[in-house]
Amino acid sequence: MIVGKRMSTQLITVPPDLTLPEAFALMKKENIRRLVIVDKGKMVGLVTKNDLENALPSKATSLSMWEINYLIEKVKVSDVMIKDVITVNEDTPIEEAARLMADKKISCLPVLRNNDVVGIITETDLFRIFLEVLGAMHTGIRLSAEISVDPGSIAKLTQAIYEAGGDIISFGTFLGDSISKDEVTVKVQGVEIEKLKEAITPHILNLMSIREV
Repeated sequence: MIVGKRMSTQLITVPPDLTLPEAFALMKKENIRRLVIVDKGKMVGLVTKNDLENALPSKATSLSMWEINYLIEKVKVSDVMIKDVITVNEDTPIEEAARLMADKKISCLPVLRNNDVVGIITETDLFRIFLEVLGAMHTGIRLSAEISVDPGSIAKLTQAIYEAGGDIISFGTFLGDSISKDEVTVKVQGVEIEKLKEAITPHILNLMSIREV
């Protein structure tokens, strides 16, 4: 899966001279938390709701409400925007984008096509993908187990599920608590829970959980 397939293309861009009150109003109206700043057709920055809120005067300020409103009206998004924006291309694998967001501790990535912004991928998009990978939208039997990292371990497990009559809806692998083990989470339909347990037992190290969901 690549970023271009899951990015949001309903991108709202604003000019650098947009004021803070205008930015807040636009975010509220569109129910968004980020704005891409564009000047002369090119992206020059990114501003989030947190950036805007951090630019507001402290509650401990001695300024009057009139003074605060006057100062806020003078602040432009260009004054508080992130200038060195980290971006990805449309054909970036989704896992690379997720790793980049985790490593850099950021919540979104503008997506480029020939240096033009064509979309944005956010942490919410990644959460939705995570739910799909784990089959959260389907009913069935959900099992988590530890398996060895030996070649063929996954193939043997999935074959056993198939031979028991199970239909695998989702299959995810995760790092185990040692280099010799992985954890797998599988969503299965079409087989009774006891029959499934009997089928997989010879091919796993430890059954961590199994239940109908």
